[in-house]
Amino acid sequence: MTEKIDDQELQTSNTPGYNPGEKKSVDEYAKLDANDESLNKWKASLGIGAGAASGDGPKVEFYSLSLESASRSEPIVFNFADLQGKKADLKKNPVIIKEGTEYNVKLDFKVNHDVISGLKYVQVVKKAGLTVDKLEEMVGSYGPSATPYEKRFPTEESPSGMLARTTYAVRSRIVDDDGNIYIDFDWSFKIAKEW
Repeated sequence: MTEKIDDQELQTSNTPGYNPGEKKSVDEYAKLDANDESLNKWKASLGIGAGAASGDGPKVEFYSLSLESASRSEPIVFNFADLQGKKADLKKNPVIIKEGTEYNVKLDFKVNHDVISGLKYVQVVKKAGLTVDKLEEMVGSYGPSATPYEKRFPTEESPSGMLARTTYAVRSRIVDDDGNIYIDFDWSFKIAKEW
């Protein structure tokens, strides 16, 4: 499978009127407008001021991306710690997905010592060189936490029928409001009659 999905296709859309604002550290956010009740609630929702921030490691650690379905006993899991050595295998050995099945995608990650704003998951799917689907899912904004976060995306249904039963090329990316790319990998899946 030699289909190439270029960076241009993975560009995220902008929300009209939304301005991410100036980047601030966790300490700057904690001190910002300390008497503003609404702002304090927002800061608390991000874990700012809770003392859970770790000064070690990367800003964000992404653990896994999983595909879960009630019709399958175990999820299909992309473990990001193992991703580097398996990138070529992910493209050559497609993941099998049962046709007409409902599934959810789940992202597991941890924010260590900074506020991450506007995380997005973007995925482009190609079949026979043509883009057949683009998914752009807002993951959200998160503050540092000792406990990992889990984000589940809305339920989707895999295509079905004889024409759908083929192999698809996929490129997935996780990016934030500042344009930082955290995860970027190519993989493939095949729609089949059974898992």
